[in-house]
Amino acid sequence: MILIADSGSTKVEWNILSKQGIIESAVTSGINPFYQDAANIEHILREEFSSLQREFDAIYFYGAGCINEEKQDIVTSALLRVFSTREIYVGSDLIAAARSLCQDKPGIACILGTGSNSCYYDGEVITGHVSPLGFILGDEGSGAVLGKKLISDILKKQLPAPIIHEFFENYHTTSTEILENVYKRPFPSRYLAGFAGFLSKNILNREIEQIVLTSFRDFVTRNLLQYPESKYSPIHFTGSIAYYFETQLRKVLEEQNLKIGQIKQAPMQGLVLYHQRNITQ
Repeated sequence: MILIADSGSTKVEWNILSKQGIIESAVTSGINPFYQDAANIEHILREEFSSLQREFDAIYFYGAGCINEEKQDIVTSALLRVFSTREIYVGSDLIAAARSLCQDKPGIACILGTGSNSCYYDGEVITGHVSPLGFILGDEGSGAVLGKKLISDILKKQLPAPIIHEFFENYHTTSTEILENVYKRPFPSRYLAGFAGFLSKNILNREIEQIVLTSFRDFVTRNLLQYPESKYSPIHFTGSIAYYFETQLRKVLEEQNLKIGQIKQAPMQGLVLYHQRNITQ
């Protein structure tokens, strides 16, 4: 049996997998080694991992923040304190997206969620990567950037008055409170991404849809077209923004005659398929 984890800063989805399929699933609080040390992660695993199963042939942990050996070692250390296993693999959420969406075939894998990211995957490893740079300098097409563009247009009165009125009625907030959350409180990207629901609700409004289309066009120009392989490779997406704004995303990709692949809300289903092929028992 193997254990697969798909981790974000908010929650971790766990699946125990055998050759026959998923045996058991669990959900725990989010794990991100940028913000938690091994002791904190161990505490979450001991307190919240509901399965009694603690021995596995292999553990595959994919997560936000697991981008280098130092951060990966933090997660590995915590896993070894809680589970017994012969093999542990800790990788980034980007390799999770690539394996989930491309399986063992070449392609471009993209994440459009709170942040954005992309890579070229040759069917085994990531061989090309354009740095996303975060929501201040980059993260085009992400929930954080969509929220940033919406808030900017709201506060500068660039949207129709009924839309602005609906926004403040819906969120019961003020410009002062918004600026406080963006500039002085933790996790501003998560705060801004929280306004993506307003964009989705009002997507039939021309000005609102234009915010989404413009951000997706920026993602294509500043990220996807930097890959020479984008001219002929399928381009796949995972993440809530890609999923809920699929119509706008497809429109922008078609404008550039790009080959559209899968668009999935989350990577776990694909990860299960990827790893199930390699289970021996």
